[in-house]
Amino acid sequence: MTADTGQQEAREPGAVRDSLGPVCGMTWGWTGVRGTWATPEAEHSMRELAEVGGVNWVTIAFAALQANAHTTAIPFRDEPTVTDSEMRWAIHRAREHGLRVCLKPTVNCADGTWRAFISFFGEDVPGAPSWTEWFESYREFILHYARIAQEEECEMLCVGCEMVQADRQEQHWRALVADVRTVYDGLVTYNCDKYQEDRLTWWDAVDVISSSGYYPSGTWTEHLDRIGRVVEHWGKPFFFMEAGCPSRTGSASRPNDWTLPGAPSGSEQERYYREMFAECAERPWMQGFMLWDWPARLYGPDEAAGNDDYCVYAKPAQTVVAQHYTAVARQY
Repeated sequence: MTADTGQQEAREPGAVRDSLGPVCGMTWGWTGVRGTWATPEAEHSMRELAEVGGVNWVTIAFAALQANAHTTAIPFRDEPTVTDSEMRWAIHRAREHGLRVCLKPTVNCADGTWRAFISFFGEDVPGAPSWTEWFESYREFILHYARIAQEEECEMLCVGCEMVQADRQEQHWRALVADVRTVYDGLVTYNCDKYQEDRLTWWDAVDVISSSGYYPSGTWTEHLDRIGRVVEHWGKPFFFMEAGCPSRTGSASRPNDWTLPGAPSGSEQERYYREMFAECAERPWMQGFMLWDWPARLYGPDEAAGNDDYCVYAKPAQTVVAQHYTAVARQY
């Protein structure tokens, strides 16, 4: 890939759909803790992911930590964030397994506050932390990895994830995406949070609409109807950048809550996946999923029944995923 030095606009939607193809993906490596990638365990994890039937995409996801929701510095070169060499290692391993790559740099708060609550005054105030200062730091962060994505020929770059309060800063996001396009010529997406698909006002700036599809069991129809109207309005391809459910009793009703108490239940996760795939298959505009998630250090197959997290490795839901992804691949 060769990035233009001038500003590029979002690509023609039909060409983007063809380039994107069916997204039968997994999210790998979260949260990108330094020292957990570029290891034999990580090599094993990537290999096992690639052997899930039909998988053709991987999102390589990692986080940098700012101190809290109201600070403006993002020290992404510091620990615990993975190094650039570890990043390139992961991209190369994915390539060796025939996977297309979406790079997903994300910001978290070191004090545990969810990134959706990062916020500042609506207008810049002298002496107070501001959106302008934060976006200056965030721009440096995103452009650093946009350049790596360009050098390593990643097919897609996700410029943000679930930044609910920041989503309202339309002009800042438009300027950021324009800057990204001066150094990166692959597909650009933004991962909005669940329930937010119809709230963003700048979807035209990116090539692909994506969101976190953690919708409760039994509610898929209403949410897919709503998302379908967004897709029609903006005329953009769509996929779920995140989707999934912990293998835990009760999680099908609150799939976004990784802290929900409950006993391990592979059957509950399996039922959720069957419902999600069946509902989404009825929507011709749906281009797929980057399922959440697949860690760099896998538990052993003998531990799967007692693991209550999102990963489907060696659980009943893995078979469901492989069947769905393989069936989708046959249609193309």
